[in-house]
Amino acid sequence: MNERQQPVMDYLGAQGIAFDRYEHPPVATVAEAEIHWAGIDATHCKNLFLRNQKGDRHYLVIVPHAKTVDLRQVADQIGDGKLSFASPERLLRHLGLTPGSVSPFGLINDAERRVRVFLDAQLREAGRVGFHPNDNTATLVLAFSDFERFLRQVGHDVRFIRT
Repeated sequence: MNERQQPVMDYLGAQGIAFDRYEHPPVATVAEAEIHWAGIDATHCKNLFLRNQKGDRHYLVIVPHAKTVDLRQVADQIGDGKLSFASPERLLRHLGLTPGSVSPFGLINDAERRVRVFLDAQLREAGRVGFHPNDNTATLVLAFSDFERFLRQVGHDVRFIRT
């Protein structure tokens, strides 16, 4: 375990949110991670850190890992113009994360609540969900209801879209 994972686990523990932790080699993509997720009972997610065209709004869009995401469709649903992937510098500034480790747990670093969070509506059906703990050498799995509670605790509304 490293210094990026500990604050996440400490935060979850302080909120009374139970989780299971699974270690694995570093994985930067969903394709690399799928091998290590075998046997873990959870809906694994991919997390897209996006920005609007002006660069004045940032979004974290969370979807089941196997879904293909149409950014135009997402933009229409969230009510913004053209969306694109935010730069590594923006990712570090807003969530304290680096590429390959994008995670909703980075929201603990979003003290100003500037990142807007959207979840794919299909995740409502998930019993358990899995995410990196701000580092791509492990996966934390928690109940979806606890994940929603985490989002509320860090000051982010739970908003759903269809991707």
